[in-house]
Amino acid sequence: MRQYLRNIYGTVWTSMLGMRITMGEFFTPAVTREYPEHHPDIPEGSRNRLHNEMGDCVVCLACANDCPVDCIHIEYEEAPKGMIFSNTAKGVPIRRNAARFDIDMSLCCFCGLCVEACPTECLTMTKDFEYSTYDRTELLLPFAAPFGPPKPAAKKKRA
Repeated sequence: MRQYLRNIYGTVWTSMLGMRITMGEFFTPAVTREYPEHHPDIPEGSRNRLHNEMGDCVVCLACANDCPVDCIHIEYEEAPKGMIFSNTAKGVPIRRNAARFDIDMSLCCFCGLCVEACPTECLTMTKDFEYSTYDRTELLLPFAAPFGPPKPAAKKKRA
């Protein structure tokens, strides 16, 4: 009889303990974020969509050469000797004009090697991580912004 009452007491005690934990969790607010309305905080240095600031790109091909999956496709034309197309924001002369600068994000493995290889830091990873699409051609990002005809390079002044 004594064992029977202990079993009943243990059952009731365990049920009450479980209900206490359940009721405590019942009144705590939910941790779930509603994704489309509330975007997550993206940390600095995260690897997401690539962006190329073509005004600063010298078309050195370092990014395309370092890409392990060949997702960067570049076609360019050279300026004649002594001519340039433009200057970057830092004053570096641009001697090649990118006729085609495409990044295929469907192939990209987000390793960041192309960003590290860029000498003018024009190729960067943005915080944009939403690029779901029904059409894979929308994942091909064209960046080429051809300059006008080449112009004579500025003469260096001798001191």
